[in-house]
This record gives sequence, structure tokens and C-alpha cells, in this order.
Amino acid sequence: MTQPSRILGLRATRLQRSVVALLCAQLLLSACHATSVAPLGATWPEPMPQPPEAKHATSPQWPATATVRTVPDFQAPSATHCARPVQTREVPGRDPNPVASRIERDDARTYDTAEEERVFPRSRGKRADHALAESSARTTEPPPPSAPSPSAVIASSEPTAKFAPSPSPRQRPAPPQQQQQSVTAGMVDDNADFAEYLRFRDRTQVAHRPRDVRERYLLQVRNATGAVVPDAEVAVQAPGGAAMWARTDAGGQAWLHPDAFDPNRSQVYEVAVRQNGRQASAFLRRGQKSAVDVVLSDAAAPSRARLDLVFLIDATGSMADEIGRLKSTLRTIAAEVARLPSRPDTCFGLVAYRDKGDAFLLRSHDFTNDLGAFQGVLNALQANGGGDYPESMNEALHETVHRLSWRGSGATRMVVLLADAPPHLDYGGPQYDDDMLAALGKGIKVFSVGASGLDKQGEYVQRQIAQYTGGRFVFLTYREADRPASGPGRETVHDVNNYSVQTLDRLIVRLVTEELGKLPKAS
Repeated sequence: MTQPSRILGLRATRLQRSVVALLCAQLLLSACHATSVAPLGATWPEPMPQPPEAKHATSPQWPATATVRTVPDFQAPSATHCARPVQTREVPGRDPNPVASRIERDDARTYDTAEEERVFPRSRGKRADHALAESSARTTEPPPPSAPSPSAVIASSEPTAKFAPSPSPRQRPAPPQQQQQSVTAGMVDDNADFAEYLRFRDRTQVAHRPRDVRERYLLQVRNATGAVVPDAEVAVQAPGGAAMWARTDAGGQAWLHPDAFDPNRSQVYEVAVRQNGRQASAFLRRGQKSAVDVVLSDAAAPSRARLDLVFLIDATGSMADEIGRLKSTLRTIAAEVARLPSRPDTCFGLVAYRDKGDAFLLRSHDFTNDLGAFQGVLNALQANGGGDYPESMNEALHETVHRLSWRGSGATRMVVLLADAPPHLDYGGPQYDDDMLAALGKGIKVFSVGASGLDKQGEYVQRQIAQYTGGRFVFLTYREADRPASGPGRETVHDVNNYSVQTLDRLIVRLVTEELGKLPKAS
């Protein structure tokens, strides 16, 4: 080989080594679990404005036609406390009129359903069949005294939603509790058995709002000592600009589903994490087998556990048993949660919903730590109305995620969704898939409870919401799977396997216990 050829060969070898070194450096940089600087382009949601307590707010008037997908609202929760009277907000289901007022002026007052059908005729479908099949198992609650109710306080000649203090138990005595039959339930964790969940999705062909969760990655955030970091804000961004947000749960974890928000299926994502002014970042590469580990230096454990717990309830006619059981066991649930080792500072919220054409579309009671006042508004809730099978779950989930005063900075946020029907997918306005994404961004876990009569579509939607937000799917069980009137038992019609059974109130306490048990010990 001539001298010039040797020189060219050496230069080519050096160039190859330089390229290899550069590529290695880039790979090492990409593989780093965390850096001290946030990725370029990381943006964070602004704090969520709190609902006004002293002035009225206008009801959203959702159109009757279907809507295209909207960008979820990821505004961060920011309330500092819940030491307040219960604030009630109502969205009417129909325009008030004299006949409706006479029949259902006060939702807490029972009324004749045959008379309602004569005035507001509609296809009652599942509701009438369900009520007829289970009439022998129902326990009728006595009507409370005819004192001013939340709906009477809020009533207006205009279809608006307003805030008003709810009556205290002193103003309206709670109705006496009658003996309620136990309500039993099982539970599955679709994130723990994800392969089976995907098979369930494949074999269940029903109408739903599609979000692709087949590819997912676990994010784990710890501090310098190795302790988990709960409620850390997370921003995930693709090179093309698609982004999602999340908050780590009590165990410092969050599931990330890139195809649920990025239609371009990017190969790499920047993951930024922050809490209390501390910030770190990492890279998520599509196909990686390991979790995305981020170390957030100097992140401290909260001084005391804070729990925001919401009951989101379908309050149509076929839900009387489930609502009655919750009324009779609320104080037991609250007492057991208060005795947990973490001694949580607990706030309670309630959102009840029905459908268009009913006395109310939704009625929400913002967070309070006054258990007596909260028991009072729960006691005032009666199961009535409902016509066609689907209900206004979309609007109620939107209300729960966006309009309640969720506490920021270190809270554990849980929703118990209790329903026996799917949402209306033909209404305009909010859609449940947008709000389940927003719930993850705000650190809200939804634990979906499928009540008796829930069909395949309802099961699919409830499991979608629970899986994406990191919650569980809970389902009521009976002695005979397809006959709720047979009484409590171990059988279910739902597409689930390998579950244990407890009473519903015990199961709620168990879910809270497991969540709060993940929190690091306070220093």
C-alpha cells in the first residue's frame, strides 16, 4: 500500500472512531435516568382556579349534537384546605315548570313514578325493567321533613348552575336509617394483569371513545435517599409537540401511554418531573423494557397524609340499593379511614348525576371536612328518574375533575364512581376520555364500581377510566350472577377472573388503605 493510501486509511479510521464516540455519548446521554435541567420545551399546567363560593356561576349549556375530541384541560389542583361549609352546585336536567315543581320540587321527597311518566313520557327501558325485577328487594326510605332542600335553595327560572351553602343536619334532620342488606363486591386491577385487560378490550366490541393504551411505560420517581416521591408533576413531550401530563401516585409512580396522546408515534419523549421547586428530567425511548427512573433531589415526604375522596354517583331510579348502603355505612368508612396509621386529613365530596329530562343533570357538593354536613347532603340524595339506558356520566366526570376544589401539593386524590349504565356518547360537550386524561394530569385516581345492570359497554368504559388513571374496576356480586334480587354473594356477569369478595364498604376502606399505605413515612 502506498503512503497516501495509508494516510487516507488512518484518517478514515479516526473519523469512524469519532463518529462511534459521538454516537456512544449520545446514547449515554439518552440513557441517563435524570439530569438537573428540565428538557427544552417542557411546559406545565397553570394552577386550577377555584370555584367561587360567594357568587353564582353560569351552567355550561352543552349542545345536543355530538362533538369532536377536544384538548383536555390539565390545570393543576391548588386548593389549600376544605374547612368550609358544603357548597352545592346544580345543573338542571330540564327547564323548571309548574308541573315539574309540583312533582319533584325537592329531590329528597319521594314521588309517584307513574305520575312522572304521565307528565314526562319517555322510553324507560332498562330502568322500568330493573325496578320491576328487583321491587321485592328494594327498601323504601321514609321521606324526610319538608324543609328547604339544596334543590329548592338553588332553584331558578333560568337554566343556570349556582353555588349555595347546603343545609346542615340541624336544619334538616337526617332520615332514620333502616336495616340495609349487605352489598358485596369484587375487584380487579387491570394494570396488574395488563395482558388480560388487553384481551378483554379485543373481545369486547362496543361503542366507546378510543384511546390507544396498548403500549405503556412505568415512571418511578424517587429522592436521593431512594424514598418514593408522591404527587410529583410530570410533563411528557414528543419532538413534534404532542404532550401529556400526569402526577405520581402515593407510591411515586405513574403509567405513561404515549399513543393515547401522540398520533405520530414518536420514538423518543422528554419526561420532566418537578416538585416544590426541584426539577429533573429523563428520556423515554419507545420499546424500552425498564421503567423510566427519575431522581428528584431533596424531595421530602409530606408531614401528614391528605386524602381528597369523592363519591361520583349515578342517582337514577335503579340505584336505590347502592345509594342506601352508602348512606348507612359512610360514618363507618370515615371512622376506619381516620384510624389508619397515616391519620389522614380527609376531605369529602359528592357529585350525583342523572340525565337530560330529569330534575337535575348533575348536582355537586364541593369538598368539606364536616362529616356531619356531608352525611346530611348524602341523606338528602334519592334515586329517581332515568329514562333511556345511558346517563350523563360524561358531564358528571367533567364536573368532578374540573370544578371541585381539589387540594394541591401532596394530596392523595380518589374518586369512587358508582354507576349501572354507560355515558351518553351522543351528547355534545365533555367526553369521558378527555377527562380521564385530565384526571391523570391532576393526580386523580378513579375507582369504577359497576352496579347491578351494567352492560358490556358500561363495563368497557368504566375499566377504561380506571385503568388509565391508575385505579381499579370494582363490581357488585350476587348469589346468582344474573339476578341481583338473589341477594349478596360471589357471582358476577362481568368479564373478570381471580377476584375476592368483600362488602362494598369494606372494599372502599381497603382501597383507601392500600393507596395511603404507599406513602413514605413522614419525617
